Amino acid sequence: METRAPFVLIGAFVLAAIIAVFGFVYWLNNTGGLGPRTTYHVQFEGSVPGLLVGAAVLFNGIRVGEVAELALSPDHPRRVNATIAVATGTPVRPDTKVGLEFQGLTGIPIIALEGGSLPPPSQMLTLVAEPGAGQSMTQAARDALRKVDAVLSENAEPLKDTIANFKVFSEGLARNTGKLDGIVAGLEKMTGGGNPAQKITYDLRAPQDFRVPAKALRAQLAIPEPTAVAMLETQRMLFFPPKDYPGFADFLWADSIPKLLQARLIDSFENYDIAHAPLRGADVGQMDFQLLIDLRRFRIATDEGPAAEIALSARLMDKSGKVIASRLFEQSQRLGQIEPAAAVSAFNDAFGRIANDVIEWTAHAL
Repeated sequence: METRAPFVLIGAFVLAAIIAVFGFVYWLNNTGGLGPRTTYHVQFEGSVPGLLVGAAVLFNGIRVGEVAELALSPDHPRRVNATIAVATGTPVRPDTKVGLEFQGLTGIPIIALEGGSLPPPSQMLTLVAEPGAGQSMTQAARDALRKVDAVLSENAEPLKDTIANFKVFSEGLARNTGKLDGIVAGLEKMTGGGNPAQKITYDLRAPQDFRVPAKALRAQLAIPEPTAVAMLETQRMLFFPPKDYPGFADFLWADSIPKLLQARLIDSFENYDIAHAPLRGADVGQMDFQLLIDLRRFRIATDEGPAAEIALSARLMDKSGKVIASRLFEQSQRLGQIEPAAAVSAFNDAFGRIANDVIEWTAHAL
């Protein structure tokens, strides 16, 4: 009895171990996470590089099973048949899309299922993967290069002719570089591009000699900047009727016409009586009188023979804002030809006379 006892214990232990293994397997398949499985057939048209039995099967990105079997189709050398086992509750439909994806840095292949809207199948379903579903990036690149090579081979002669034409065109450009430079320079000049031409600046001359004996100005006088229409706020030579003259393309007065007239009128008063010469209106706070100038014309009239024309109105106003005297001044001077030097000389003559008139009138009015 004592000899038999160890054998009974050993037998009981082995039997309990076998029962535990079967119980674990039963639990694993029904309760422990694997659960019941449904089998589907998958057909791949083309290679499935790296796909192995046991590889994961994902549905909409969630793992639902694994690859149970892989085999080549004996009737179709390019076809690969796979059997997948997925959780029974997975909504696989006849129109579910099948593809091969590569995960991780090493590119482990898996089968990916996605979508589907048809009713559930009544019997075992065979899913057909889309053409090229198992194609890797390397294979796709190789196929693309093959297509490019085929296109180049088919169009070798047209490409050769095109390259030859480019060569002829480039040689023609090289032979005519000088002409092309001339054309580009002409276009730049026409459109105002390139290096702009150097502008030439001209000035008015204040008169030194006066017709009447010097009569001292008896009050403090200021000459503010003359008022004028916007057209006169320029440094360009103005013409009437308006026209562009080639000789004046680079012409500029030393300042805008109203400011230039103000400066030269003050210079003229200084040449007449430096001790009592007027100042600019902005130089002092309150003067006894102000000489207000409104510029009307400062142009070359070409309708009745070219002539430089200057016209302005002048008002003497006291501290209270009362105008004590006013007068219109006009002068013109003909010029022999319409070119900058002759035009400036004519304006100097016309301005000399009008400055004499303004000074004489102002001295008597004060």
